[in-house]
Amino acid sequence: MNARAAKPVGTVTRGTTNPNRLRRMDRWIAATHGAELRRADRPVAVDLGYGAAPWTAVELLRRLRGADPRVRVVGVEIDPARVAAAKPYEREGLEFRHGGFEVPLPGRPSLIRAANVLRQYDEAEVAAVWARLCARLAPADATSRGGLLVEGTCDEIGRRHVWVALGPEGPRTVTFATRLGSLERPSDLAERLPKALIHRNVPGEPVHAFLRDFDRAWAAAAPYASYGARQRWIRAVRDLAADWPVTDALPRWRQGEVTVRWEALAPVP
Repeated sequence: MNARAAKPVGTVTRGTTNPNRLRRMDRWIAATHGAELRRADRPVAVDLGYGAAPWTAVELLRRLRGADPRVRVVGVEIDPARVAAAKPYEREGLEFRHGGFEVPLPGRPSLIRAANVLRQYDEAEVAAVWARLCARLAPADATSRGGLLVEGTCDEIGRRHVWVALGPEGPRTVTFATRLGSLERPSDLAERLPKALIHRNVPGEPVHAFLRDFDRAWAAAAPYASYGARQRWIRAVRDLAADWPVTDALPRWRQGEVTVRWEALAPVP
């Protein structure tokens, strides 16, 4: 292989990271994808673009091992200095490699998590990156839906997240997750929309209509605020589900989450 072919695909991110920043995303992955990890012969999860410090990869290993103690995590970074800095944190089940969107592993992982990686890219580049990463996932078969790519964005301390979940076939769902005590209205999450959606939060686009309807449901659920923000959120999501294809249920809503089918929010061509 020549040097050009071996060069990692992508560009260096800012590298900003904090402990516990991705806890909401990790817990969702463990809860919704844990069964697929347990079905895999050798489950491998990739923390793609973990940043200037390895905290998110270390935490991902701990959280996924609660779902399956066999899981291995590989942190992949395009900046070789960040890989070198992470190497002292390697342990059984955790390693760090230099690479990018080519995902330099010998096999196909059960999970790729790419958090806060595509924010610096143009919207037009997202589809090609998604396709490349989905092609690296473990394939579906008679007993499994295949691997999962989780790509999205959160704030600096992990209070607000929005992510897209994709399988080998492409995008499946969009999840909105928040610390409910920090929320004034659901549309506050718009600033954390992933790159594929953030510029589509304008009239005429489905994601804009969704957030508008969510705000209306939140306002209508104001009487439930006396029972706490969680009860108000649950009531608002119940009302929202009458008009939008919400795919999850009360156990996830109680966590300050709601998941909607991708097709309902996909950008207008």
